[in-house]
Amino acid sequence: MPFEKLAGAAICAFARGVTGARALWTGCAPIVATRIYFGNHTSHGDFVLIWASLPATLRIRTRPVAGADYWDTTPLKRWLIHDVFRAVSINRVPVEGAPNAVDQMLGALDSDDSLILFPEGTRNTTDALLLPLKSGLFHLAEARPDVELIPVWIENLNRVMPKGEFIPVPLLCTVTFGAPVARVAGDSKEQFLERARDALIELCPPRE
Repeated sequence: MPFEKLAGAAICAFARGVTGARALWTGCAPIVATRIYFGNHTSHGDFVLIWASLPATLRIRTRPVAGADYWDTTPLKRWLIHDVFRAVSINRVPVEGAPNAVDQMLGALDSDDSLILFPEGTRNTTDALLLPLKSGLFHLAEARPDVELIPVWIENLNRVMPKGEFIPVPLLCTVTFGAPVARVAGDSKEQFLERARDALIELCPPRE
């Protein structure tokens, strides 16, 4: 087995072991299909936990979307994000002459890879359940209407890996995969993003 695959397997085992993560497929089945898994974003570990929660047959063809400004800064991070996770590395802030982020994601989908995407665009450190969703998800849905859009809610990871901490706090996490978000003819960008946001919030466990 190539070293990158061994590293990926070790990362998955570590992520599941530390978080005790349970994958709950409440609205769809873990089948081989081209999908966009879009989730809430509270920690740098979010995409790792979704990736690790997928069956191996899905994981090998699922690519996280990651910010180049964070992951392309050191040799180790570059190796992890490009060689282990096979991520689509994008510029979250447009840079003149750089590839268009939506075009990069469409290229991955056209290669029959699935994506893990966080449409809030940055980690949510507020008391709100979700930040406003960015327009990228809408543009992907418009350009590739045959791709399933699967909402994913991650619960408790921000408490396992608090911002600024390097040692995880043992705590059970859940990763809930919901029903695909349906497209409605004539939806405006705002209407679509509101429905996508509602689909995520519906997966959130009740707050005490």
